[in-house]
Amino acid sequence: AVAAMAPSRIAAAFPSAALLLLLLLAVASAGLSGYFGTKSRYEEVNPHLVRDPLSLGPTAGASRLPAACTPLQLRALLRHGTRYPTAGQIRRLGELHARLLRRPTAATAADCPAAADLAAWQMWYEESLDGRLAPQGRRDMEHLARRLAARFPALFAARRRLVLASSSKHRCLQSGAAFRRGLGPSLSLGTDEVEVEVNDSLMRFFDHCAKFVALVEENDAAMCQVNAFKEGSEMRKVLEKVASALCLPVEELNADLVQVAFLTCSYELAIKNVTSPWCSLFSEEDAKVLEYLNDLKQYWKRGYGYDINSRSSCILFQDIFQHLDKAVEESKSSKPISSPLIVQVGHAETLQPLLALMGFFKDDEPLKANNYIRQTHRKFRSGQIVPYAANLVFVLYHCDQVKTSNEEYQVQMLLNEKPMSFHHSNETISTYADLKDYYKDILENCHFKEECELPTVNITAIDEL
Repeated sequence: AVAAMAPSRIAAAFPSAALLLLLLLAVASAGLSGYFGTKSRYEEVNPHLVRDPLSLGPTAGASRLPAACTPLQLRALLRHGTRYPTAGQIRRLGELHARLLRRPTAATAADCPAAADLAAWQMWYEESLDGRLAPQGRRDMEHLARRLAARFPALFAARRRLVLASSSKHRCLQSGAAFRRGLGPSLSLGTDEVEVEVNDSLMRFFDHCAKFVALVEENDAAMCQVNAFKEGSEMRKVLEKVASALCLPVEELNADLVQVAFLTCSYELAIKNVTSPWCSLFSEEDAKVLEYLNDLKQYWKRGYGYDINSRSSCILFQDIFQHLDKAVEESKSSKPISSPLIVQVGHAETLQPLLALMGFFKDDEPLKANNYIRQTHRKFRSGQIVPYAANLVFVLYHCDQVKTSNEEYQVQMLLNEKPMSFHHSNETISTYADLKDYYKDILENCHFKEECELPTVNITAIDEL
């Protein structure tokens, strides 16, 4: 009964209200925080960082690298750190909040405590914040830099050259600068304020792919599964419940407004580390439905929904291997590695298609509007794959004392600082030759210009994409 009361009423009813309220809010937040999708804190995938943001976590015995292996090159693809909502999300939140303010105060307080508390909530977001990096986002990047340097000290040692690139978006440029600051003065770049190169052709390849833009990004029909789920029975239940809690006619709400309320709960947790009163509108079951809505959008727009989503990322995939190839050649010629550290900052939309191109997190059955229950244990969970500060790291090693020349160069991949098993071997380490052989078709036959050309005939049917 206490949990159902509004915070303002708890404070009036109990002497130790403040402590009890904090406890209740913490419990509410813990129940929802695993379902925020792409708006998830990085700590959701690495909970040990809550206690110590510089901890490397439980010892990863998965690497199984021979002792005689030396890292030659590290290529890190990062999603920017925690950000503020976009201007569009802030506008929708303002619209929803304004509706609550228009309700009669006395009646709301008595009949709708949740609505009263949300009307009293301070709307502090301004449209000028528009997706900018939050202070927590800078900390995300600084801490990540320090952990990677601790994990690979030989590569991050003094006099090592760092190549730092970013998408042109402000949040990415600031994330790149924060990552550099996190490394301190150890790398010999003369100054902490290293130049961050803008490279949208790699970090925002999706903007440069005409076929993707026309047929997926700007095509409402491509999101038919997402729109169908918004109108389906699962979302309808959530809508009715939220409308009832706010004493609003259900016709005044839609899936987008309810999602904005839910994401405000996620933003307050990620940005301020507080449990927002907006969280009180949702149960864990509601959160699972809203997570699925987010995942559906990611699946059909950035994941396996359409081939062009992932095929458009082959320009980035091939660039990764070109640099690895160069490092192998330099090593074989006993030359210094010209680019031992390459760090690039992009978006969830940069990482998700690349991981799909490589075949990771693929479910046997596509995510659709009508299979929510069957997808309860799906692999494709965007909050586990691309939370804020998500990172995909390729590490190339040179190994001595190996049986064959094939084993001399080996590769490890880490997603969010955890070793990933390669598809072709089920191991977390692969010879570079085997890895290239496995992805031979993409490396040789995926040509960005041809993949992204708009078809000469006008495609209207979604199944032709």
